[in-house]
Amino acid sequence: MPIFELSCEVQAEILSIHPINPEPRKIGKAVEVLQRGGVIVYPTDTIYGIGCDLMNKRAVERLCDVEGVKPQKMNLSFICNDLSHISEYVRNLQTSEFKTLKRFLPGPFTFILESSSNVPKILGVNKKTVGIRIPDHRIPLEIVKLLGNPLITSSIKDDDYIKEYTTDPEEIYEDFKHKVDLVINGGLGGNVPSTIVDFTSGEAVVMRQGVGQFDV
Repeated sequence: MPIFELSCEVQAEILSIHPINPEPRKIGKAVEVLQRGGVIVYPTDTIYGIGCDLMNKRAVERLCDVEGVKPQKMNLSFICNDLSHISEYVRNLQTSEFKTLKRFLPGPFTFILESSSNVPKILGVNKKTVGIRIPDHRIPLEIVKLLGNPLITSSIKDDDYIKEYTTDPEEIYEDFKHKVDLVINGGLGGNVPSTIVDFTSGEAVVMRQGVGQFDV
């Protein structure tokens, strides 16, 4: 079947998916959008995210346009399905670090690690670090599992300084319906992001306190 690129001018679809028991047909529909180079909005175990197929350079460029950043300036975070994905995108992962990841993932954490040589080859951007997420939420995990590639992801933020993160998928749809290709409604999201833990110094350093409570 031929692969066609999606147009940003087409109004996005909003698709309701059950957060506990995601319907396989609907997960398949989201994956089809990603395979055609689409950008989607989806729920996680913290806040709603926006992302695309890591392996599609044009889609990554579109994601950067939506976020208003250049690829070189984008903080790269990948949503993976399980820990077996991680070794492809990070290097020098110590046994103790792997055990820590295994302890806290899936969960509301982003772990900053040294990126492997695969990352610049895939994205054409020389980034020394990458953030790894395995959210405790069936929808993104099922999407990544069926897609076969990680999602490159960013957080949905709100312009309202009081409510930094938008939680209502209907509001998100109104904001992004002319910017993305699909908005997944998985119910109300949270308004506190993941906890960021940086391993690149050789020890675990909490860079941002979010939902997850981290202790070594």
